[in-house]
Amino acid sequence: MHIAILTFEGFNELDSLIALGLLNRIKTPGWRVSIASPSARVCSMNGVVLEAQVSLREARDADAVIIGSGMQTRAVVADSALMAQLQLDPARQLLGAQCSGALVLAKLGLLNGVPACTDLTTKPWVEEAGVAVLNQPFTANGNVATAGGCLASQYLAAWVIARLAGEDAARSAMHYVAPVGEKEVYVERAMANIAPYLVASAVAD
Repeated sequence: MHIAILTFEGFNELDSLIALGLLNRIKTPGWRVSIASPSARVCSMNGVVLEAQVSLREARDADAVIIGSGMQTRAVVADSALMAQLQLDPARQLLGAQCSGALVLAKLGLLNGVPACTDLTTKPWVEEAGVAVLNQPFTANGNVATAGGCLASQYLAAWVIARLAGEDAARSAMHYVAPVGEKEVYVERAMANIAPYLVASAVAD
């Protein structure tokens, strides 16, 4: 099971790395989580440099793809050559977008008629692309999910884990990273945000 986190120049560390840490709590054989970038190295909005683990081409074949957010997302969607590499398909993949990643899904035509979650800065751009934006941290429709706000990345990661490894695995991953003394509260809040969409996904499947 391969999960790719698309991470572009100017990326938001919280968006990509919270998801990376949570998803890597799953230790089952064959479970792999990769940072996928258009270049060998990408620099974050705060100067943190990451080395790509896989290319965008390899990410196209992943079982799940999370599109991270960042300061240069509008430049990403304006780059036709780069966008052409993002041949994503919700019929065979789970697709998630964090904050401005929703703009990428919108421009790829993967949010047609489906409302999304995103951050407040990106909201007008997503709406301009013809997508209604919800005032909530997480939503999903079938195999496509979006999250709004950096710390909502935990919900996106938990949804991917629940879909691919089960709800118990999602609870366990959230319990591990949650603050001591608040673990049950964190787990229940995360599951309350994603549970309605797991039921809908099960019916759709």
